[in-house]
Amino acid sequence: MSERFHDLTKVPKQPAAKLLARAGMKLQVPIDAPASALPEVVLSELAAKAEWIELLKLLAVLLPPRERVWWACLAARDFIGAKSPTDPLPLAAAEAWVFEPNETNRAAVLAALQDSDPADDTVHCASAALYFNGTLGPDDMAEHPAPPGGAELSAFAMNVVALGKLSDRFDSHMQVLIDRALEIARGGSGRSAGAAPETEEKA
Repeated sequence: MSERFHDLTKVPKQPAAKLLARAGMKLQVPIDAPASALPEVVLSELAAKAEWIELLKLLAVLLPPRERVWWACLAARDFIGAKSPTDPLPLAAAEAWVFEPNETNRAAVLAALQDSDPADDTVHCASAALYFNGTLGPDDMAEHPAPPGGAELSAFAMNVVALGKLSDRFDSHMQVLIDRALEIARGGSGRSAGAAPETEEKA
């Protein structure tokens, strides 16, 4: 098992297959490890097989809700650039929720989504925040379930978009996205993995 995937203190010590099923998601490649295999075992196998997209998908499932949204926001920053007054509303709202994950900021995330340009890729950050706890949104919407895997798929999608935007360095940036998620899973900010510019706050 690769040392790269050790000490992921924020990842549940539960079988990866169980965590995927809970999110309503599955890997698109066969896994040799048993269904009881812990996440680090499955991550190591995916890396050994160079199944990098599937590894990204699994990381989106493994990260806790707040950390998952932050990972998505950093991916958006990779191509949006440093924080500025012209930031897309969904990205700005999602970042605000990360720093203060309360229902007021969740309502702001919903408003940003409703007002967003359909072509704005950073809606994936906002969706990951909106659906963070498996419900559809704040207030009365919290009584209704979110789409299965909504938060996880949104964070995964944001990272895939970042890969497409930086396709001239696809392979190297893939590893940045993975190492960033692993750093976050160990309790770090994800910034030392590179690429994303600094924002004013510190996660």
